[in-house]
Amino acid sequence: MKRGSTVLPRLLSCLHQPPPAPLTAASSGPRGPRRPLSSGAAMNVFDRTMKRRQKNWASSLQDSSKYDYLRDEVGGRVADRVYDIARTFPLALDVGCGRSHIAQHLSKDVVQSFFLTDVSDGASKKSRSCEMPTRFVLADEEFLPFRENTFDIVVSSMSLHWINDLPGALRQVRAVLKADGVFIGAMVGGETLYELRCSLQLAETEREGGFSPRVSPYTAVTDLGNLLGQAGFSMLTVDTDEIQVFYPGMFEVMADLQGMGESNCAWNRRSLLHRDTMLAAAAVYKEMYGHEDGSVPATFQILYMIGWKPHESQAKPAKRGSATASFGDLSKLGRETPDKP
Repeated sequence: MKRGSTVLPRLLSCLHQPPPAPLTAASSGPRGPRRPLSSGAAMNVFDRTMKRRQKNWASSLQDSSKYDYLRDEVGGRVADRVYDIARTFPLALDVGCGRSHIAQHLSKDVVQSFFLTDVSDGASKKSRSCEMPTRFVLADEEFLPFRENTFDIVVSSMSLHWINDLPGALRQVRAVLKADGVFIGAMVGGETLYELRCSLQLAETEREGGFSPRVSPYTAVTDLGNLLGQAGFSMLTVDTDEIQVFYPGMFEVMADLQGMGESNCAWNRRSLLHRDTMLAAAAVYKEMYGHEDGSVPATFQILYMIGWKPHESQAKPAKRGSATASFGDLSKLGRETPDKP
């Protein structure tokens, strides 16, 4: 990992001093209790301690890099959206950086220095090198330990779908951005792994008389714009993409999810699934979704979001009633005016 001695002192000033460890809502720091910037109680869907263990285990694998194909692909697509903005960002933050899946695609001409954060300290040990000076900070995505109005850009890829308080996390991202700063993120959407979900539900219902959640719940694309708007972002852009990966069978899908650190960590998950049910699910998966060559697809719906922290220089919508033409006039465009007799 590259570190620039002339940049790091400036980077360190962005942190609350001393840098806090990952906190819970009830824990206290040197400035008193730390809580996310959300109003009301957040839903407690995911076991964050379990997710940290899963990520640490995945990063400890000797061949962990072979499971990075999806994160690298999505990280590259997030980086493309950064390049689309015609400006240089002096200081950037990556929330849930993993093994620098976004930073490795960026150049120092676009981002001059980078803060990388992740809930797993294993990510920093195997982080890829990149052009710009970087600093890794162990931090929970739900409790960002940075001062307000610090970063010119915040990015995140394949991390936010494991957050319990997503509205609160988005408000924290907005808070640490400077005015006219931009947030560019990607997260897994609600249609992800529908093949695996359906196969497990059908098999479990047939073999055990009912089913329990085997794939974590994800955010729907229709909700994302509202969440960004409620967090205080302006000039919103939300789009979706699908990435299909082909595997020899269902068990390889589940093995790769485990290697990515993407196994289910919902509180209502069941820890065990009967062997007969698993074999039946694999058969259903291949029968319903299998291809002639014997492979099966796994679909990942990726939601991309862009939001700007408001600033007076940004374009604003015109006032209601200020239009000088009606939609009815659009039908007349391109028509030639007939000659008068």
